[in-house]
Amino acid sequence: MKINKLFGLLMILASAFLFVNCTSDPQPGPPGADGLDGIDGVDGTDGVDGTASCVSCHSSATREPIFEAFALSAHGAGGTFARGASANCAQCHGSEGFIDYVTLGVVDTTAGAYSPAMPVSCNTCHDSHRTFDFENDGPDYALRNPDPSDLVLAPGISVDFGDASNNCITCHQPRNSYDIPSLNPDGTYEVTSTRFGPHHSPQSTMLEGILGAEIPGSLGYPARASATHRTESSCVQCHMGDATAVEEGGHSWTPVEAVCITCHQAVPGEADGYTADMATLLALLQQVEGVDPETGDPVIGIIRPDSEDRTNEGVFSDVAAMAAWNYKSALEDQSRGIHNPRYTQALLKNSIEALQNE
Repeated sequence: MKINKLFGLLMILASAFLFVNCTSDPQPGPPGADGLDGIDGVDGTDGVDGTASCVSCHSSATREPIFEAFALSAHGAGGTFARGASANCAQCHGSEGFIDYVTLGVVDTTAGAYSPAMPVSCNTCHDSHRTFDFENDGPDYALRNPDPSDLVLAPGISVDFGDASNNCITCHQPRNSYDIPSLNPDGTYEVTSTRFGPHHSPQSTMLEGILGAEIPGSLGYPARASATHRTESSCVQCHMGDATAVEEGGHSWTPVEAVCITCHQAVPGEADGYTADMATLLALLQQVEGVDPETGDPVIGIIRPDSEDRTNEGVFSDVAAMAAWNYKSALEDQSRGIHNPRYTQALLKNSIEALQNE
């Protein structure tokens, strides 16, 4: 009995707790009235298609004429790419060597590193855009080397043609092959190669008006970077102008006549007196007498009598070596003096006078 009463009492207490717990929960009230809708915002301006600026240059319609022009150029159709397998030539004569030289500052000298040499292609000169804000920064054309260049033959001299034209300086400068001859106490200079001279591409230094062998003479040498083609134009303006045919301008790099006559009354074929001065200087250089350093035998012609550009090895006067350097600079520039007429004329005429007075 006592147990049953105790059990009943516990049940009554438990029920009381449950009743209290259930009836103490808060009861939700009716939903409130909806507030007034806010004013609609102003629609934003539609953005520009993210690929629109890319398509303007990378479309087939834009690129096909570039491919056609490039195929006609010396860069696209040149026959010198085999030299790109050599570490000495790879920086300009092959695509991979050029890319290593620009991006790393050196080429790979390991035997066979660039064999077979890869020809120049779009990827040789173009890589990645440095900025995609073309509206404010202008197009950078993804050029690998738009910065000023320290010259290989004179590392203390930096040349800056500005923007896209700077890419040209990388290769279009004298190679570090031979010391530029100058007047010296013993009055001699030894030529040790049949290729003596500023190699094949002194265009940038001739345009800048530097690195010639400046023999004193009747004509003064103009100040550096004072040529009109240097101050008022650029490599890109003259050689890559807009044209109506793929044979000129653009990636053919053939100067556009329409661009020339914006400044000239007629398209100049050469600097004044260029052909005559070159012929006179060549004849003198082919008659210069030197000495074979091993046998002591005479060597006739610092420029070989049977050639217009190959040199004889031997010891010659410093004046003859300077004159030969100037002749080769004008010849290898390939502009017939047009890049820098006054500088070219001074180099040639002063060289002629010096040889005639020896």
